[in-house]
Amino acid sequence: MGRRWRDGRGELIVRGSGSGSGSNGSGSGRGGEDGGGGGAAGVRIPLEIATSYRARTRGLLGRDSVTGALLLSPASSVHTFRMRIPIDVAYLDRHLRVVAVRTMRPGRLGMPRPRARHVLEAAAGAMDEWGLREGVRVEVVVVEG
Repeated sequence: MGRRWRDGRGELIVRGSGSGSGSNGSGSGRGGEDGGGGGAAGVRIPLEIATSYRARTRGLLGRDSVTGALLLSPASSVHTFRMRIPIDVAYLDRHLRVVAVRTMRPGRLGMPRPRARHVLEAAAGAMDEWGLREGVRVEVVVVEG
């Protein structure tokens, strides 16, 4: 069930998992979650897709902010050396189910996750707002053009 994407843009869809409490009441979550999960529509997040060696190596280096999320594929670990901002990192298995979510400050080396096949990166705190946590399954929609 290998997924093959190309460098480009898309959309990440986070659907409610049915477990946990959803957003932690910050009121600033994108997609208007009310703690009941994302429902059928889910939360839709702009996505940058990095699959080539060059794009994966560049990642979020040198950026002062992140709009949406960055998908690194294939990947099972990341680092934040030479990054300017803290980031949220979600490790995804081959079925696009979240294996783990961590917040990493600049200058850190993330633990490799043997089950991870893809990694999502976003601004620190964003994944909590989206309801992205361990066990949640996501969908990647590629935007052609």
